[in-house]
Amino acid sequence: MISNYENYKKKIIPTLQKELGVKNILALPKIEKVVINIGLGRTLKDEKFLDIVMRDIALIAGQKPKTTLAKKSIANFKTRKGMVIGATVTLRGQRMYDFISRLINIALPRTRDFRGINVKSLDKNGNLTIGVKEHIIFPEIKGEEVRNIFGFEITVVVKAKNKEEAIALYKAIGFPIK
Repeated sequence: MISNYENYKKKIIPTLQKELGVKNILALPKIEKVVINIGLGRTLKDEKFLDIVMRDIALIAGQKPKTTLAKKSIANFKTRKGMVIGATVTLRGQRMYDFISRLINIALPRTRDFRGINVKSLDKNGNLTIGVKEHIIFPEIKGEEVRNIFGFEITVVVKAKNKEEAIALYKAIGFPIK
């Protein structure tokens, strides 16, 4: 079985070279990292929910998430400095390509009323941010065992000269962009 990175090297790079008219492979846009981020929001007080979130994000990402702490106390949000307010995972290398493959081929098609990723989801540098409303769209999570459904954010960080190059990269990889 060909790994996702080998597929990227053998099929996607030559396609991008032809499409963008670039001779040097190093001048092509490429994916640097994928960041999965979740904020706990209203469930800050519930320790069990934090454990469930950490376990499920670890299953989805394939590596343990890092907890994010509050930088300062905010009375309106009932947070204190140093309190756990979320979790984040940064994927690079082989895990990143495997995650992107699962996201495109399995998770996004399982999303309710999914009609493609809007171009407005890209920033001026070409980084793509996707909000996932239900974490149960990933095959690692068994729907029968889930009590609390939560959402999170996936950011695909690219190294590209402009937004058009990034869109060409996403389409070559297989992201369903409208």
